[in-house]
Amino acid sequence: MHIRSTSALLLSVALAVGASACSSEPSPGVEGAGGTSNSGGTASSGGTTGSGGKTGSGGTTSSGGTTGSGGTTGSGGATDSGGTTSSGGTTDTGGATSSGGTAGPGGTTEPGGTAGRVGRGGRTGATSNPGTGGGTAAAGSPGTGGTTGSGGAQGTGGSTVTGLDKFSFFVTSLVAMRRLSGSQDGFGGDLRYGEADGLAGADKICMEIAEGSMAGSSAKVWRAFLSTSTVNAIDRVGTGPWYDRLGRIVANTTADLAASRPVGADPAIINDLPNENGVPNHNPDGTGQVDDHDTLTGSNMQGKYYGSASSTCNDWTSLGSGSPRLGHSWPGGPSPNWSDAHTAPGCDAGVNLEQTGGAGRGDTTVGGGGGYGGIYCFALTP
Repeated sequence: MHIRSTSALLLSVALAVGASACSSEPSPGVEGAGGTSNSGGTASSGGTTGSGGKTGSGGTTSSGGTTGSGGTTGSGGATDSGGTTSSGGTTDTGGATSSGGTAGPGGTTEPGGTAGRVGRGGRTGATSNPGTGGGTAAAGSPGTGGTTGSGGAQGTGGSTVTGLDKFSFFVTSLVAMRRLSGSQDGFGGDLRYGEADGLAGADKICMEIAEGSMAGSSAKVWRAFLSTSTVNAIDRVGTGPWYDRLGRIVANTTADLAASRPVGADPAIINDLPNENGVPNHNPDGTGQVDDHDTLTGSNMQGKYYGSASSTCNDWTSLGSGSPRLGHSWPGGPSPNWSDAHTAPGCDAGVNLEQTGGAGRGDTTVGGGGGYGGIYCFALTP
């Protein structure tokens, strides 16, 4: 009984050993199925398990291919496309914020914006950061603060000249005309004063005398009340109102000027128009009554061109012969008209302050009838 049990046990052990030996021998059919375990390699295509590798199959090498899929880290080379982040350098175009400089209405600021575009050169710096540094050039956009320069446009309009009292009319004094001409005889009929034509020179004379009287007044646009063959005096002095140096009204409109004496003028000055200092010109020095009322205009009573080259000393460019048309800054003689009283005996420079002045004295100067070749000056704004 005990012997049979021992025999049975030995038989079981032998059978178990045989079965183990069979499983370790790869039969062709089992290898095909082993290929099925290669499909365990399919698990290796899971790649992450790499368990196919545990079967010791070469499929593990294919799992090395999985490291090839690590080549997806090569797609990390797509971070090269991060180089396209250098196209983030197009954030350089943030420099275009400098184009915000276009907020400076003055085209002047736009060039500053263009300087911002130079920052795009930073784009060539492959490292986009330096390129963005170019963006700091966009800080140049504060140059748009230059738009305040466009405030200078006010100067052109002259509409608001801050800090100045009203002052937009005067008769040029003898003292001022002598000073600017550099001659005791004044300018005569040639008023170019270093400019290309007589009107430009006369306007410059007005501007400089105004500035000498009230600092800052040259910011206004000053015009001489003179007609030429191409322009009427009344059309070049603005639309009013006009005030003397002391702020007294001279006239409100151009219609008021087309009268014998300016309509609506302050009673203190209507019959003795003041010079740049606000002093009535008839007796500016307090030395006695002088004959200084003849004032060059080249105009008729409506402030328009009198009609001949002689009446304007060839558009205020010549001395010598001529008969320039004059107005009276204060009434005297046969006509009280402030813009058209009579003609002077000539265009030469000359001063005559005698009360008995007038024609027939043998001279050929602008002051021959009682004056010195003074002119009226108007500013386009009060």
